[in-house]
Amino acid sequence: MPIFNDTQVAFADKSDAQLRKAYWMFKMIEQPSLTKVGTSVLNFTVHHNFPFVTGIVKNTLFEQFCGGETREESMKVVRQLFKRGVGSIFDYSIEGKEDEATFDAVCREIKDIIKFSVGNPAIPFIVFKPTAFGRIDLYEAVGKNTELTSSQKEEWARVVKRFDEVCSLCYEHDKKVMVDAEETWMQDAADHLCEEMMAKYNREKPIVWNTIQMYRTGRLEYMEGHLQRAKEKGYFIGYKIVRGAYMEKERARAAEKGYPDPIQPNKESSDKNYNAGIDFVMNHLDKVSAFFGTHNEISSELVMDKMKAAGLENGNPHVYFGQLYGMSDNITFYLSDKGYNAAKYLPYGPVKDVVPYLTRRAQENTSVAGQTGRELGLIRKELDRRKKTR
Repeated sequence: MPIFNDTQVAFADKSDAQLRKAYWMFKMIEQPSLTKVGTSVLNFTVHHNFPFVTGIVKNTLFEQFCGGETREESMKVVRQLFKRGVGSIFDYSIEGKEDEATFDAVCREIKDIIKFSVGNPAIPFIVFKPTAFGRIDLYEAVGKNTELTSSQKEEWARVVKRFDEVCSLCYEHDKKVMVDAEETWMQDAADHLCEEMMAKYNREKPIVWNTIQMYRTGRLEYMEGHLQRAKEKGYFIGYKIVRGAYMEKERARAAEKGYPDPIQPNKESSDKNYNAGIDFVMNHLDKVSAFFGTHNEISSELVMDKMKAAGLENGNPHVYFGQLYGMSDNITFYLSDKGYNAAKYLPYGPVKDVVPYLTRRAQENTSVAGQTGRELGLIRKELDRRKKTR
């Protein structure tokens, strides 16, 4: 039997009613046309404060993919996950706002998460998005080495300050912090900033971790070059290795602006590149630690096999596995059951503010071939198993 097929372990904490609700929701998400129309309507109605819609969202999509509206409310999920050896990574999922007051507020929230998590092994990582601290257009200008105006220079200095405040606080409290990856056109500046923070705070071990999207071209070459720079400057590297989540947007923009498509030509190429990323990390564990963020069973098993071949214990501190809350429980709970370092990304925030994240998640599920069908099949299998054992 394939190792990630144990639905009894995967859904041990879910009632029949919860599984049926999840099944219904994934069934809706499975329909691309329905998802496209539904997410547009959802964004409109929530933006215009239709109160009944907020209640519906909270009891469906929000409940499936989010921990709660606040950290305190989310702690119920954190404790439940940790009882089974799974960590939680609070993801303050506010998207689409680009004013300085919001950037400062999010920075304060991230710092509060750090303080909130001190001494709590159930929260192994802190995480934030670069565009939570600054405008995407500014990252793009900095990455292209465009001559900045004096006001832009001041604005960028505030972005750097927010990064540094968060990384410094994590260093002070011995908490690991992951910086999410976003669109390719802003990523060069984010990569450079992450390297600056690593050089400053990763002298003894990886505190700051950057995210590498392996569905992109050129990422393996970036990692190889980065390793040389890290060796020369004497610091450790932390990576979150993911496939990526902006494929359709990336392809459309490349076609519109007439530059080479930065995304691998097909899923097979992306999978091959991801597995090459696994090889890179496993060959350099003396300097590189990795959090493998994946819902792919083959990639997860490949990491496990390479750990075994290298004689590493399952709980080796340089290797983590992670999935999104509400998805791929068959992978997460199998890994935790076997003593691997496993964690869930746990989004939280006010329902209205989290809707852009939820609609993006629904659209991504629709566009990833087989993902939603896999979730449906596992839920159906567990409900059938329960019927037979009663």
